[in-house]
Amino acid sequence: MQIATLLASPARAHLDRATVESLRNAWGGGAVRWLAPGIAAEFPLAEAPDNRWQTWEALQTLGIDLVVQPEAGRRKKMLLADMDSTMIGQECIDELADMAGVGPRVAAITARAMNGELDFEGALLERVRLLKGLPESVIGQVLAERITFTPGGRALIATMKAQGGYAALVSGGFTAFTTAVAAHLGFDEHRANTLLAENGRLTGDVARPILGREAKIAALEEISGRLGLAPAEAMAVGDGANDLGMLHLAGAGVALHAKPSVAAQCDIRINHGDLTALLYIQGYAAEDFA
Repeated sequence: MQIATLLASPARAHLDRATVESLRNAWGGGAVRWLAPGIAAEFPLAEAPDNRWQTWEALQTLGIDLVVQPEAGRRKKMLLADMDSTMIGQECIDELADMAGVGPRVAAITARAMNGELDFEGALLERVRLLKGLPESVIGQVLAERITFTPGGRALIATMKAQGGYAALVSGGFTAFTTAVAAHLGFDEHRANTLLAENGRLTGDVARPILGREAKIAALEEISGRLGLAPAEAMAVGDGANDLGMLHLAGAGVALHAKPSVAAQCDIRINHGDLTALLYIQGYAAEDFA
């Protein structure tokens, strides 16, 4: 049995009954269940339709996301999340670079790295070198003044944890940021790279080993193993090329507002919804949110 879920941005809440029921009828689905008025609805299907992706593309033009997945096992026991441009709206290294006066140069490298055009580790080291000499105190300033949280993050983590789930923040960014973000959102643990500093200023380097794509895969395997879970019982969410390994290994890999080249490699693509979409696709209704 498959489940089709239609999702709109909570800010717009424009998912209408006609759209949902016309698709259900076209695909011969079962009874529609509304998870949140104007935002999310689902219905069962005997099998995944052949025209799934053509339908997905048509709905994208209406500002609606569509996810088709097996019903069995869709409620996950663990969340593994990327931080930059996923749980928060910014790329932390770009914000630091802006404060250091090299913003456009670093942002261009970041964009290429997240799109999979550059080796992640090499691109990280190249960007961090450009931060050499920046006062460590700027990190606190960026956290206070520039970082915004993606809507739905706290509800996502609190709801999964209320059902016995576990949440880990695994970032190719920096522990100076994941520490604060993980605490604010309620993650159980966090992993990231450590920016090195001497005498209150960044040295332009990070501690080894560097946490990149392979480290995210290892984190999923290690944490799930420690908890006695299979990777299939985990949901992973990210937006960049360095997230693809964990997105493919997890039972549900969600490309959230991802780079097109990344989204194209994932079965679950959320371009309009926020982080609550990750609850709706697990079958949680809005009234179930913690």
